Amino acid sequence: MYLNYYGLKEAPFGLTPDPKFIFETESYLEALSTIQYGIEQSKGIIVVVGEVGTGKTTTLRSAIQQFSQRVQSAYIFNPSLTAAEFFEQICNGFGLGLPRSASKPKRLDALGRLLAQRHAEGLRTALIIDEAHGLPKGLLEEVRLLANFETSSEKLLQVILCGQPELRALLNRPDLRQLKQRVSLRCALEPLSPFEVSEYIRFRLKTAGTARDNLFDLEAVTLISRISQGVPRVVNNICDNALLFGFSGNCQTVGAGLVLEVVESLDLGPTEYVLESVPRAVAGG
Repeated sequence: MYLNYYGLKEAPFGLTPDPKFIFETESYLEALSTIQYGIEQSKGIIVVVGEVGTGKTTTLRSAIQQFSQRVQSAYIFNPSLTAAEFFEQICNGFGLGLPRSASKPKRLDALGRLLAQRHAEGLRTALIIDEAHGLPKGLLEEVRLLANFETSSEKLLQVILCGQPELRALLNRPDLRQLKQRVSLRCALEPLSPFEVSEYIRFRLKTAGTARDNLFDLEAVTLISRISQGVPRVVNNICDNALLFGFSGNCQTVGAGLVLEVVESLDLGPTEYVLESVPRAVAGG
């Protein structure tokens, strides 16, 4: 609704993980490099953690897009699976084409032959599991066993476990210590700093086609940074609604007052905390 009003070619603050809108922070680049290095160097299990909304799925999809043709990957985004469903998804992801009735031993045998063949050809194979903090213990044990596909010098299957910080706590459980010992690389996606929030908003507006990257004034950006705590998904939600409110109110620039309306509308924090973040004139003090 507000695109033409603000000179935008597309929505700048969508909640879907569009790689075109990736803002390359230091932690994002570190995660991307860790994933790429781990796969190219056959490091086995790689763990990526990040709070809700910090861009984990976007980072994974970006990494997949940047894989060379030497890398074949299977992507699992739903951890709520039975063991049979888990192996079915893995085999389907690698294009093995086994019937649904195939047993676990047959699936493991087919997977093992695929991994051995690709390794002999100098190729890499990666299993990527999103929302891994939700994996039940039984599937985490299956992941550990999959890591046993190896030669005397290299891992045949690279596994990326990506999830919320609970994944770190999960791997610290005594009964999962064998899996933890197989983790060779770790990295974390961090929330945006206040400076990065400002640059992030400008970047997304510019990418969406506006010639005005200052649609949000300084006070508005400061408030967005404090309320969102630097979480990109929350920043997007606030900014998208602020532009909608601004369009409805015929406001050429989004100020802190509009952002405050959005914060209250979306119930993003206690009123007293919000008001502490707003200049007194705007807050009515």
